[in-house]
Amino acid sequence: MNGVTRTLAALAALAVGAASAVACGTEEPAPPPVAWGACPDDVVAEAAPTLLDCATVPVPLDYADPGAGEIDLMISRLAGQDRDKPRGTLMLNPGGPGGSGLALSALLVKRGLPASVTDAYDVIGMDTRGIGHSARVGCGFTLDGPYVGNLPPYAVDDAAVGARAEVVRDVARQCAEHDRDDRLRHLSTVNMARDLDRIRAALGQPKTSFLGYSYGSALGAAYASMFPDRTDRIVLDSIVGDTHLDRDGMRRYALGMEETFPHFADWAAARDDTYGLGRTREEVRAAYLEQAAALDRQPVQGLDGSVFRTAVFGLLFKELQYPLLAELWQSLRAGAAPPDTGPAPSAPAMDNSWTVYLAVTCNDLDWPEDVQPYRDAVAEDRERYPLYGAAAANIIPCAYWPHEPAEPPAAISAEGPANILLVQNRRDVPTPYRGAELLREQFGDRARLVSVDAAGHGAYLLGDSPCANDTATAFLLDGELPADDVTCPAP
Repeated sequence: MNGVTRTLAALAALAVGAASAVACGTEEPAPPPVAWGACPDDVVAEAAPTLLDCATVPVPLDYADPGAGEIDLMISRLAGQDRDKPRGTLMLNPGGPGGSGLALSALLVKRGLPASVTDAYDVIGMDTRGIGHSARVGCGFTLDGPYVGNLPPYAVDDAAVGARAEVVRDVARQCAEHDRDDRLRHLSTVNMARDLDRIRAALGQPKTSFLGYSYGSALGAAYASMFPDRTDRIVLDSIVGDTHLDRDGMRRYALGMEETFPHFADWAAARDDTYGLGRTREEVRAAYLEQAAALDRQPVQGLDGSVFRTAVFGLLFKELQYPLLAELWQSLRAGAAPPDTGPAPSAPAMDNSWTVYLAVTCNDLDWPEDVQPYRDAVAEDRERYPLYGAAAANIIPCAYWPHEPAEPPAAISAEGPANILLVQNRRDVPTPYRGAELLREQFGDRARLVSVDAAGHGAYLLGDSPCANDTATAFLLDGELPADDVTCPAP
């Protein structure tokens, strides 16, 4: 596996009937009390040197038929130190869907999560249903198969959409064949939100706070809409724009790349003597389009234009990755092997992550089953968003998913406490600023928006803005939303 393939595998993992009585807020029987103990070895290693406790919480596999069986969800706890003044629980979600969150509290501590927060809260990480240690699922994906992750490839023409349709049809069939325990149909955002409420109850808390990144913003928005009276303080960062990822949300990947690429282009232009990618923002953009088209005609070192575009998309997530992106691009211009991006992710982890992403995304709503809407969208976005539009609009396995949605996605509710803080960078590839605007509009007076003049995926603690960090931390500690939306300057 070469360096670019490793990069793509890692990037791909990133890639955000009537409702039951639970969705309306009706109390369900509480799970048994949580029994804390040691965490699995992999969680201990990932969290080190932070020490966490772990436990399992049983939840129904099917909330519409609770008697049909349960699954165990694993949660972690970074115990609050101020036991005289406990705030309660702060649940975390890292995004995906498909990201493991058991060690997320430790990562946030490394990124500067203040002691005032970890003193006040029991910080609760988790593997949501289907992930890692929580009733793990898998479609049997491999790192060298025809389906390398959930970021669709760039469709150079109409025929490429048709060819991709055949690949994703086989993917949907493969997932159905591997679903021997009939779990995939029950992976959805509304069920994960119900799981959060079961965990809250098992922890003996009347309410819970929540911090979610990327897809975690959709999960948090669903919980705040389904169980508004059981929410304490909600922070949503890098906003998907709704309670689920739909075609519009996925097509916004291309908008995010158009808004973020100029930031990289300015960075590269300032280093033209080192990388030779262009002396101005405009020259770097033109060079990107030229390089991608050249690789469409003639791949270099096994890397074609679609792979190049996807690598650029993923490496724009963080400015820290800009040197690697520039080196990759530079090597392609020289016809050389791409730089090594480090150890390959494990195939089982990628299989698990990709599978959960697909199951949740496909189960949350009904996707068009005909190829033509995808052909039309690709043609439109190839012109509208030249950098990545023909990838983000491409067909995905949801078109042929073996299960119909069991229920509609959670609707955003503007009715409820004013306790939702949205935090969003102005330039964010997978969750562009428009998503934050949409969620702010839908939540109305329940929410405030913190807009950060920065590039990158993840703002609170994951970026470099003291303004964003201070605003979100103050809200977690005192529970008071800012009087108005907040604009944070460039760090």
